[in-house]
Amino acid sequence: MPSTVSFPVRRTIGALAAAAALLSVAGAMARADEAVDVIIRGGTIHDGSTGKPVIGDVAIRGDRIVAVGRPGRYTAARIIDAKGMIVAPGFIDPHTHADSFLRSPDAVVRVNAAWLHQGVTTVMIGVDGYGTPDVAADSGKLAGSGIGTNIVPFVGFGPVRQRVLGQDARAPSAAELGAMQALVAKGMCEGAVGLSTGLFYAPQSFATTDEVVAVAREAAIRGGLYDTHQRDESSYSIGLLGSVDEAIAIGRRAGMPVHFAHLKALGVDVHGQAGAVIAAIDAARRAGVDVTADQYPWLASGSSLDASLLPRWAVDGGGAALLKRLDDPATLARIRAEMQDNLRRRGGPGALLLIAEGFPWSGKTLAAVADEWKLDSRDAALRIIRQGIAAPGAKVGGTAVASFNMAQADVDLLMQQPWMVTASDGSDGHPRMFATFPEKYARYVRDRKVIGLPTFIRQSTGRTADIYKLDRRGYLRPGYFADVLVFDPAAYAPRADYVRPRELSVGVRQLFVNGALALDDGRATGVAAGRALLRPRPPGCAGP
Repeated sequence: MPSTVSFPVRRTIGALAAAAALLSVAGAMARADEAVDVIIRGGTIHDGSTGKPVIGDVAIRGDRIVAVGRPGRYTAARIIDAKGMIVAPGFIDPHTHADSFLRSPDAVVRVNAAWLHQGVTTVMIGVDGYGTPDVAADSGKLAGSGIGTNIVPFVGFGPVRQRVLGQDARAPSAAELGAMQALVAKGMCEGAVGLSTGLFYAPQSFATTDEVVAVAREAAIRGGLYDTHQRDESSYSIGLLGSVDEAIAIGRRAGMPVHFAHLKALGVDVHGQAGAVIAAIDAARRAGVDVTADQYPWLASGSSLDASLLPRWAVDGGGAALLKRLDDPATLARIRAEMQDNLRRRGGPGALLLIAEGFPWSGKTLAAVADEWKLDSRDAALRIIRQGIAAPGAKVGGTAVASFNMAQADVDLLMQQPWMVTASDGSDGHPRMFATFPEKYARYVRDRKVIGLPTFIRQSTGRTADIYKLDRRGYLRPGYFADVLVFDPAAYAPRADYVRPRELSVGVRQLFVNGALALDDGRATGVAAGRALLRPRPPGCAGP
């Protein structure tokens, strides 16, 4: 159909259209030139995924990432030159004992410098079965006090069982089991990520597999994960492989993912069994059970003398009951006999380094202390344990020990598995609290090349976020929360060791927590921007 519009009119329309097009381009450019708070420019970006690293920019506005990758047309109040640096998501530590920092009355301590200087922006709490079922109140108090890292809480089997059964080694009645289930349901409905257990530790060790399954189901039906310090990492009771089978069975029967905390082959009796552990986990995964694990890169575990050396039956009923048993000559003889085998299992008294601070034995091996006191090593250990029970308060924790009990080949093999992530198990007196992530980088990536840099970052970020289903964390992506790490690959290193366990790590240039600069040029800013990352109220919970 021919046009009825005259030429002059058509020319006018064309001019208007051209002008509109120019205005549209100008508008697009104006929008592209939008302001952000920070641009991290020219770094090597590892975004937390399995993708290859790229050189580019990360733009941050408020608490979110705005852009990642190619340089964009942004203006910023602060531009950070990251040329030659690694830019990654803030590291996520799925197994920590950070209470001495997070719960300190000192606001400076609550900034959680030990983890920030490693590049960690998020830590899990309530692990080893120690998480309170009062998740909302506890998390709210922590976040409201001003903390430097994000926290992700577990509801713990230990406080749940103790609240109902105390320290007793017995099975719950039907009503008591129901009370335990209700406490787990409460914790899950208040935002816990899952149920944590520490079946090696009394009184959790007194629970049967069936009891744990019944309690774990309450977390499972609310979308939770089963995170476990398994019953036996060595040969104390059912053995390492039997314990791995039990944990997998709990997850399968309860209908939930299983995550092994600090997976290891602990002690001379099980050195070399990492391959069999891997085979069991791989078989379970092929059979449809979602099984993962975390690991710390140290050859010494951290525990206590009582947990390491005393038989579990000796602590039935708690400290007062233990003291009565120690005062009975016949029972004491039985305890000492079982302690001897536990010492052998741990590699002897020379392999137990006493790491609690502020004691006469601090920094010495059990063998050295026993020589000083002219005692058998078992009796020296019992003297220390007795003091901890009889004089609680400021000196609680005097039994803390670093136990050199792992084989390097086992640690290497476990680290290379596709379902493995990094965790510190950071506890007072052990260098893993201050140096786990840089230790893994320096020793296993840079020096020994057990894994590559992309695997190290993936194991410290995105893979961990996926396991725990953390909302918009663990990756550098537009719209994700701005937990961002900039570190110098030539300088990132641990400073803590077993003699000086509280030295801050070095090499982190900048660290953002929820968009706030927590470390700048390697120094803490004092900003406490951490949040409680509670899960949304899951199905099966009453109320809105």
